[in-house]
Amino acid sequence: MKTKIYIIFSALLVTSLLSAQKPWTLQQCVDTALANNRNVKQQALTKKTKVIAYDQARNNLLPNLNAGVSQDFKFGRIVGDNNTYLSGTAASQSTGFNISGEVTLYNGFKLKNSIEARKADMNASDADLQKIKSDITTSVAAGFLQILLNKELLQIATDQLELTKNKIEQRKGLVAAGKMAEGEMYDILAQESKEELTKLQAKNTLNLSMLDLAQFLELDHFETLDIVAPDNLSEADLRLLSAEEVYTSALTHRPEIIGAESRLKSSEYNVLISKADYYPSLSLSTGLGTGYYRDNSMYVDPITHISQSVVYDSFGKQISDKINAGIGLRLSIPIFNKFAIRSNVRSAQLGVESNKISVINAKLELKKTIQQAYYNALSAKSRWDAALKSETASREAYRFTNQKFEAGRATLYELYQAKSNLTQVLSEQAQAKYEYFFRIKLLELLK
Repeated sequence: MKTKIYIIFSALLVTSLLSAQKPWTLQQCVDTALANNRNVKQQALTKKTKVIAYDQARNNLLPNLNAGVSQDFKFGRIVGDNNTYLSGTAASQSTGFNISGEVTLYNGFKLKNSIEARKADMNASDADLQKIKSDITTSVAAGFLQILLNKELLQIATDQLELTKNKIEQRKGLVAAGKMAEGEMYDILAQESKEELTKLQAKNTLNLSMLDLAQFLELDHFETLDIVAPDNLSEADLRLLSAEEVYTSALTHRPEIIGAESRLKSSEYNVLISKADYYPSLSLSTGLGTGYYRDNSMYVDPITHISQSVVYDSFGKQISDKINAGIGLRLSIPIFNKFAIRSNVRSAQLGVESNKISVINAKLELKKTIQQAYYNALSAKSRWDAALKSETASREAYRFTNQKFEAGRATLYELYQAKSNLTQVLSEQAQAKYEYFFRIKLLELLK
């Protein structure tokens, strides 16, 4: 039994480790970041408060309804049920029931405009949430592509180190055969040490980029984090959108524009809400009530001349007999309010002007971002194309120099200078390629 438990536990452990080491896709990284990011959670709560405010603005159109119950006890000189004073030692008790309601019939369309203003606030809050998500998606994509770049740079460093190691093995054979002096090995060994340091630096840079992404995703460990390159990162799958095309689409789709315009719309409705206080308000009210009363007052019987207690109807009969209802209209006309309404209107109008500037700024910032991304993409594409051409020439130069070195017509310094040039070109090509990929994806996100 212990053996079986151990086997099952080991299988589960291996399965969990394999699952933990499964490469992450870009979409998985984005989904995890959105799920764990505290700014997203905070803005989601803010959006909920705006939704509640919008729902309440709509509910304000409904009539209110209130019920009340009262129980009173009075002692001493009190007013009785027949509206006369009773003796100084009198005591009474009364019970009342009432229900009342009121509905606003007209208040300068204040309720209607409040609904529209709160709806605009809700849309603005939702746009803010989408903007945060968009920024997170952009940051994750940048970190994701940075890891891919660093992986490629590490691979370049590894390949160059392997070439040097192979060259060392060849030279060891020549030294053993007595065809080359042992002292000539030192330059190659020094080059190997230099390239091992370059590889180590590339590995550290990769680890740091993986740590950055893991921290952004709020993962506990980054050692098990591995990513897989998207399938659509080939040049054939990429299309460079024009800045004008992206900007035209972004004006109607980007959350920062939607949010700024929604806040402008909300401020315009706030002006109408403030102006509504200039107009009269009309409300309809209604009520229904009943009650019960009794006291210990006495009266003198005219026949027997004996004092007797006043007899009151039962609780149920009084409640039934005293039912009363009413309905009424109330008109409130503003005459003078210390210029408070005028001040509120002016403040609301200033809010409109401020939000108009915010809309203009949002559009200008968006246009600037799109143009920068577009021209950065063009620059990266040019550098990538140039690096591809340079790679062909550098590889051929390295091959030719290596042949000369093998024939004894080139120095070791010339060989490694050609190799260094090739490594530099490959690094520049990788950087330009991933810069181009990122700018293309950024334009797609901005559209």
